[in-house]
Amino acid sequence: MGVSDATETPLVRITGLRKSFGATPVLADIDLEVRRGEVVVVIGPSGSGKSTLCRCINRLESPDGGSVEIDGRAAPVEGAALAGLRADVGMVFQSFNLFAHKTVLENVMLGPVRVRGVSRAAARARAEGLLARVGVAEHAGKLPAQLSGGQQQRVAIARALAMDPVLMLFDEPTSALDPEMISEVLDVMTELAADGMTMIVVTHEMGFARRAADRVVFMADGRITECADPETFFTAPGTARARDFLARVLQH
Repeated sequence: MGVSDATETPLVRITGLRKSFGATPVLADIDLEVRRGEVVVVIGPSGSGKSTLCRCINRLESPDGGSVEIDGRAAPVEGAALAGLRADVGMVFQSFNLFAHKTVLENVMLGPVRVRGVSRAAARARAEGLLARVGVAEHAGKLPAQLSGGQQQRVAIARALAMDPVLMLFDEPTSALDPEMISEVLDVMTELAADGMTMIVVTHEMGFARRAADRVVFMADGRITECADPETFFTAPGTARARDFLARVLQH
């Protein structure tokens, strides 16, 4: 986990971010900076705003106020610039969102060919390399339905990486998986972190947070209430809310 010089402009700068659904506030004045090469794991109780924060970064949700900057530029609102942002920010969801009628290889090739204008030959070579990297190269010719959930999620990670993103967002990527499949996905994510990929990860997997995070962000009631390195957070959480949360999740 190579975190760059703290004086450098953060890759992600979120300031005063607010979001409500109807009359229900979901995010309340969120401030967060993420440096290049940093892995930030966001945890907290259900309904605390974690997934909404993730979706506001690449504008799958439109914030009601505040700002998001990626690489020193304000996140665009619409049009070609927004498509460019989504190409530069990879996202992996809890549901795999693969194209069911395309092979695994075609799923990974599609974005670079359609969005980046990469030649099919170059996209194929890159896709084959990425599928090998995430451990599913032998399934390249299969359709997604022929793979396990863990394998499909690893394909989804390869698909996001094929766009050469500057940032990867993971929104509870293992929550739809059977327990024996979770570790195979977390292992791929841990390797990405070790390779220096900038990552924001919403997860309930505390072992991954401890092992791979540079910082743990704890959210409750739409606010960031704690932000600390994993050792500090897990051994000496600063708020009663975080202590109660950890007491519950670490018992299981």
